[in-house]
Amino acid sequence: PQGLFFAQNWASLRKVVPVASGGIHAGQMHQLLDYLGDDVVLQFGGGTIGHPDGIQAGATANRVALESMVMARNEGRNYVAEGPQILRDAAKTCGPLQTALDLWKDISFNYTSTDTADFVETPTANI
Repeated sequence: PQGLFFAQNWASLRKVVPVASGGIHAGQMHQLLDYLGDDVVLQFGGGTIGHPDGIQAGATANRVALESMVMARNEGRNYVAEGPQILRDAAKTCGPLQTALDLWKDISFNYTSTDTADFVETPTANI
C-alpha cells in the first residue's frame, strides 16, 4: 500500500491506463511516475499553458522533466528520492524547465483524503 493506492486483484479485467490531470506540473514528475508508472497519460493543462514563456516553453519543460526521470531510472538511480535534484540538474541546461520549477515550487502533493463517511441514512418504508 502506498498512500491512497492499494494493490488489488483485478482478476481477468484488462489493463487500464492511469490518467493524471489537474494541478500537475513538471516539478512533480518523479512523483507522478512513481505513483502511476510510465504507461500513463499526463494531462498538463495549466502546467503547460500557464508557463510564463508560453505554451511551447511549458511543453518543453514537461518533456525535459519526463525524459530526465526516465533517463535517471534507466541508469539505475533512485529517481523518487533524487527527483528534485535530477530536475534541478536538468534545469541547468533547460531554461523553460528552470522557469517552471521556480513558478510552481510551492505546489506539492499534500492532499488530505476526501474519502470519509458523510452519508445520511435514508428511511425506507416496510412493505
